Amino acid sequence: MLSILTLIAGLVVLVFAGDYLVRGAVALAEKLSIDPLIIGLTIVAFGTSAPEMFVSLQAAFDGVSGIAVGNVVGSNIANVLLVLGGPALLMSISCREKGIGMSLAVMIFMTLTLMVMMWFGPLSRLDGAILLIMMGSYLGWQIKAARECGMGPASDYHSEVADVPQENWKTGAFILGGLIGLPIGAWLTVNGASHIARMLGASETVIGLTIVAIGTSLPELVTSVMAAWRKSGAVAIGNVVGSNIFNIGLILGGTSVILPLEVDPRITSIDMWVMLAAGLLVVGLAHWNIAIKKLGGVAMLLVFAAYIFSVF
Repeated sequence: MLSILTLIAGLVVLVFAGDYLVRGAVALAEKLSIDPLIIGLTIVAFGTSAPEMFVSLQAAFDGVSGIAVGNVVGSNIANVLLVLGGPALLMSISCREKGIGMSLAVMIFMTLTLMVMMWFGPLSRLDGAILLIMMGSYLGWQIKAARECGMGPASDYHSEVADVPQENWKTGAFILGGLIGLPIGAWLTVNGASHIARMLGASETVIGLTIVAIGTSLPELVTSVMAAWRKSGAVAIGNVVGSNIFNIGLILGGTSVILPLEVDPRITSIDMWVMLAAGLLVVGLAHWNIAIKKLGGVAMLLVFAAYIFSVF
């Protein structure tokens, strides 16, 4: 029971700490007159991926690579089937939004690159460096392309970040609280998940693919649900694609640069293929301009439930 409470507490702290950190960071960036476009493409995009980042780093330092890798692979699966399927129950979500094509191509390319790296695993420091370079190139391209097109913020980030603090002391408190809370939440999550895995006789990889992955995907789910509620499907699909790219490039790339990660054979035989299939599903929906409606949302949620059941 204590391990379950520790895991739940860790996930709750991660969600709130990540939210407060990104809100404080956005407020600070605005006070420093940083380009709103850069805020939208970097700070907000990173914000929803911060829980995965800290969990993967903590897991790597604790020697449980299964949670570090499983967290990202499982989160990318959850981002498509759960984070897009759930909001589709509220509104129809189009995957063919303006400018999404190249980002989808980058997501699939980085997914395939990661799959090759995991197949020949472990994920080495060189692999991590390559993923980080790809991530940096993608961000640079996004900023350059958006400026050339004369676009404003890359989605209205204020639709994703509520109640940005105005007072200086509150901005500092939000940033400090997020920076303190994220490592604490990650430590609680990894320790709770590891103990649960041992109690259930399951591997850390299985726990990372399921419980931890779903928990760290909560910020993306909340963002997409709120976007659907506000009838902003573009934010929902952009949030998912951007988060999947960040998860591979920044989180697994950054973590494996610090500490090489062993890859569970289960991931190379099953889960990375599910991750690829989920990504190709979004590409197919965008290519043929098929909106995800309620029935599609239900189907995606059922497939996700079946996948989670099969993992155990």
